[in-house]
Amino acid sequence: MSTYAQEIEKAAQLCKANGPSWDSINPESVARMRLQNRFQNGLDIARYTADIMRKDMAAYDKDSSKYTQSLGCWHGFIGQQKMISIKKHFEGKTDRRYLYLSGWMVAALRSEFGPLPDQSMHEKTAVASLIEELYTFLRQADARELGGLFRELDAAREAGDQVKEKAIQNKIDNHVTHIVPIIADIDAGFGNAEATYLLAKKMIEAGACCIQIENQVSDEKQCGHQDGKVTVPHEDFLAKIRAVRYAFLELGVDNGVIVARTDSLGAGLTKQIAVTREPGDLGDQYNAFLDCEEVAPGDLANGDVIINRDGKLLRPKRLPSNLFQFKKGTGEARCVLDSVTSLQNGADLIWIETEKPHVRQIGAMMDEIRKQVPDAKLVYNNSPSFNWTLNFRQQVFDAWQEEGKDVSAYKRDNLMSAEYDDTELSKAADEKIRTFQADAAREAGIFHHLITLPTYHTAALSTDNLAKEYFGEKGMLGYVEGVQRKEIRQGIACVKHQNMAGSDMGDDHKEYFAGEAALKAAGKDNTMNQFG
Repeated sequence: MSTYAQEIEKAAQLCKANGPSWDSINPESVARMRLQNRFQNGLDIARYTADIMRKDMAAYDKDSSKYTQSLGCWHGFIGQQKMISIKKHFEGKTDRRYLYLSGWMVAALRSEFGPLPDQSMHEKTAVASLIEELYTFLRQADARELGGLFRELDAAREAGDQVKEKAIQNKIDNHVTHIVPIIADIDAGFGNAEATYLLAKKMIEAGACCIQIENQVSDEKQCGHQDGKVTVPHEDFLAKIRAVRYAFLELGVDNGVIVARTDSLGAGLTKQIAVTREPGDLGDQYNAFLDCEEVAPGDLANGDVIINRDGKLLRPKRLPSNLFQFKKGTGEARCVLDSVTSLQNGADLIWIETEKPHVRQIGAMMDEIRKQVPDAKLVYNNSPSFNWTLNFRQQVFDAWQEEGKDVSAYKRDNLMSAEYDDTELSKAADEKIRTFQADAAREAGIFHHLITLPTYHTAALSTDNLAKEYFGEKGMLGYVEGVQRKEIRQGIACVKHQNMAGSDMGDDHKEYFAGEAALKAAGKDNTMNQFG
């Protein structure tokens, strides 16, 4: 990226080349606007962030402590505030911290139909629109932050403080952008492979460098943590992975990242019997998991579907829904085959949707996968659908019981109770929760930890607290004490909400365009000045 001085020089040469009619154009103002708009479009963003992800993946391969994280965001403002907070709390850096775009939250919060379950019923274009919105807000965060530095630079110049002027210019030259990778959920592709390809293009054009796709039947799609999930044969899923890869390559995002998610652990059903041409091929392996009964030719009923395996006639168990059932207890083996197959056919990362957060369970599957794909890396959903407190208290209880430790003071089924909050067991469980991400990155091959729906829950929780106080006895104190006072003391940027919404940038532009005639909003009567 060009330095501040280089951008001014380039703008000055451009103005000079266009003669006297451009004399009123200030090269430094041009340079400022260009630096504030570093990324011109979504493809610029996708290429830039894909390089970041690839670099992070390579770093993780060398050192598992270099895992990455993200939080799911359902609005551009939420994503923006998250990245502003990260820069504030972590020395101005965004290293290994991404955004996650959840299909669940798009369905529940961004559909024109109103709140919907996570079943791919929302408008498919809403996903790409949210990606574009997120990056619009992140680009605005860049412009706002740089605008503040430009104003500091002007003040240092007016004061004749050359040391401060140089220091601020150095900050401008080394500005860290709020733009980070987004892992974007395309669900099961919203249709066939062609539909997947078309939507993937829209998502990439909006800025997505990483697309996550799952192996469920598109028109039977369910949330990963609900029942009734139906998977597709491997060849169907691989066609969609290839469709996403072609979309990346067509648009020149050669480093684009694909996350292949398997829902097989919780999916006991399939809609199709896979095509198989010879024993042991991929279709045959898929069909081997079907729950079948051996039949003789005379036992066949009208409409029966029969599989011939090793000279035996097998009738897959078929439900009234016309779906076929897998054998019980085959979920983990199917996850391993799904993951290996995906990685061997174009996916870069895998995602195994589990029913609980358990390092040993995840690690055991990853050990099997890495026997065939040694550098396999996992994206893992630290889901709010898990009861983390109860799960980990029960894990500690079970471990202590296995070790012969006295657990008679605890009731396993009631460990969520607040009466256990200050106990030795609960403290041990909380420590396991605290270290879960680092432990799982080290022991279970997890490269990226994400929470799918955290800001859905934080919005509900904070709104509940405000409504209880403001509409109750505290009245206005409920807002002041619970929100504004905390914003001021914690240095939350949006306490100056006019500035956050772009009023200062608007003032800058007015001055560029109209000079001394500009009517600016940031005068002495602006109430925002009360916040210093």
